[in-house]
Amino acid sequence: MAEPHDLTALEQAAAIRRGELSSLELVDHHLRRVDALADTVGAFVTVTAERARAAARAADAAPADARGPLHGVPTAIKDLTLTAGVRTTFGSAAFAEFVPPVDADVVRFLTAGGLVSLGKTTTSELGCSLYSEGRVAPPARNPWDLAYTAGGSSGGAAAAVAAGLAPVAQGSDGGGSLRIPAALCGLVGYKPSRGLVSGGPLGFGAFGLPTNGPLGRTVTDVAALLDVLAQPVPGEPYLPPAAPAGGYLGVARAVPGRLRIGRFTTPMLADEPVHPDCVAAVDRAAALLTEAGHEVVEVPAPLGPEAWPMFETVWYALALAPVPADREDDLLPLTRFLRERGEALGAARLMAALGELQAQVRRGVRRTAGCDLLLCPTLAAPQAPVGAFAALDPAEDFDRQRRFSPYCAVFNVTGDPSVSLPVGRTAEGLPVGVLLTGRYGDDATLIATAAQLEHCCGGWDQHPAIWRAADSANVNITSEVGRGPS
Repeated sequence: MAEPHDLTALEQAAAIRRGELSSLELVDHHLRRVDALADTVGAFVTVTAERARAAARAADAAPADARGPLHGVPTAIKDLTLTAGVRTTFGSAAFAEFVPPVDADVVRFLTAGGLVSLGKTTTSELGCSLYSEGRVAPPARNPWDLAYTAGGSSGGAAAAVAAGLAPVAQGSDGGGSLRIPAALCGLVGYKPSRGLVSGGPLGFGAFGLPTNGPLGRTVTDVAALLDVLAQPVPGEPYLPPAAPAGGYLGVARAVPGRLRIGRFTTPMLADEPVHPDCVAAVDRAAALLTEAGHEVVEVPAPLGPEAWPMFETVWYALALAPVPADREDDLLPLTRFLRERGEALGAARLMAALGELQAQVRRGVRRTAGCDLLLCPTLAAPQAPVGAFAALDPAEDFDRQRRFSPYCAVFNVTGDPSVSLPVGRTAEGLPVGVLLTGRYGDDATLIATAAQLEHCCGGWDQHPAIWRAADSANVNITSEVGRGPS
């Protein structure tokens, strides 16, 4: 028998509209799952149960004509995202008790859209790494196999959605932080075009690299959440691209015209061998897209490893988020390493790196200008064990991360929309993602094609064994739970 969490986010909202479930019933159901599984998969730093129940009651009382497509649906907010009145640690012991006085714009939009946050999801410290293993919460683990990381920096969001603790979640992506966890956990992780989703009210735009975005189990759920998040806000540093008529959910239900799709598997930010399972996932996606009527052609990678020193320099600068002087010792070794490198940068070196990086982006974009979309692996390897990076010397840790993820960050630099899709599987049944990337501002074509690929694959709403673990009372959850599909 189907449980409420078996329903997609849109199906849960439809059940509310039909009167089959209330928002409060859905929230209570998911909070029971959070209580049973959240620490096991390392999904949450802070759970806001009573606040969620109050919001659910308000959602149930709202008039029918004020309800959007996801009204009353449970969600979660990344712990990097300012949430007024709720502890927000930025994944760091240095901010273990920090409570912001204001909401981020995306939090306001989630509330206005009638979604109900269950709490704050685990992230890497200050968003600095592609794994979420800090000192304020258990490590974010992959629900498909708890020995492996759920990734970062939106690792807790991915763990929550993949384990059925929330149907969709908000995250952010500055170098792959939505797409990497999605690839590891068998989800859809969407990085919007630069400027489409507000990063306010604080911050300077961070050179255009990071953006907020949605994470979910299906393309339509992700598109519906993007419609909630993509609201224009005056004063933002980047002009938002125009939204399609009918919204992103509308285009997710449309069939794209015939497209020219450039395929490559050569890593961009590292000279690194690519795992055969990652190449096989790209091959499968290319074959399905060809069968759907698109032209798939081999293209050179837009950038190469020569871009890494410039990106590395920018990343050092971004690690210099304000931290109280008396709390610097609370930071993790990797964060301190990155900040030390950032503090050693001069303005001239940073400006030179930004200029050269943009010059390389211009050349790279011209090499693939004849393509509507680009197709490549999300990662160079399917999975990584919990602790595999953090156990290393910080410099080696940082280098190993770019070798594991040599694709995603390039599209943060270009600002193009980019989505990780769970097209492949390893021999052990673990997810393998592929990256589909569109032209800047053309999120509509990317979403429509992603939805078409999902249909060609027979659907992606599949679940690990841990999905059913919390359905039995007093279940004993061990590291073996989570291996294989339910």
